[in-house]
Amino acid sequence: MQRTPESRITALARRLGVVRPRDVEAAGIPREYLLRLMRRGVLERSGRGLYRLADAPVTEHHSLAEVAKRLPHSTVCLLSALAFHEITTQNPAEVWIALPPGSRTPRANGPRLRVVRFTGRALTEGREEHRIEGVAVGIYSPAKTVADCFKFRNKIGLDVALEALRECVGQRKATIREIHDFAKICRVARVMQPYLEALP
Repeated sequence: MQRTPESRITALARRLGVVRPRDVEAAGIPREYLLRLMRRGVLERSGRGLYRLADAPVTEHHSLAEVAKRLPHSTVCLLSALAFHEITTQNPAEVWIALPPGSRTPRANGPRLRVVRFTGRALTEGREEHRIEGVAVGIYSPAKTVADCFKFRNKIGLDVALEALRECVGQRKATIREIHDFAKICRVARVMQPYLEALP
């Protein structure tokens, strides 16, 4: 039995979580079918050029999935990574992402973005892939995120960095040794040393 374009798009949306017109065209289906399915209430627009199944569950991390779909090479960092790992009381209004220097700053359509530039190992180390609503999302690990918070303490506040350190170790999301290793990569080992030594 031959599957209809609509059923193929529905299957694609179920597998990918969020689909773009280019995903549909890559599967050999004209993009007009996206609008047909939207008019019928099968799909809904979750952002500019982004579609999801109308009955798909929306998680608290939906904005991270949306950003990752639009910017697959970005990595969720700092306040957004802290919130994802539940090691902060902060509730960021923007999605914080890391990009390499010189890469194009994305236009803000969809969730508001806060772009931070990382280089070398600070960009690549500690990047984990998590699936959110079917979308692969790059997010820095708890230990890497804590080190990043101390590196960018002037942007986010030293109090936020200290809270993240206490919560991360207290909840056993990372060891002091792992945090120290990332502190060296992020070149904040000397800054963090007294705070690490003060931990119980």
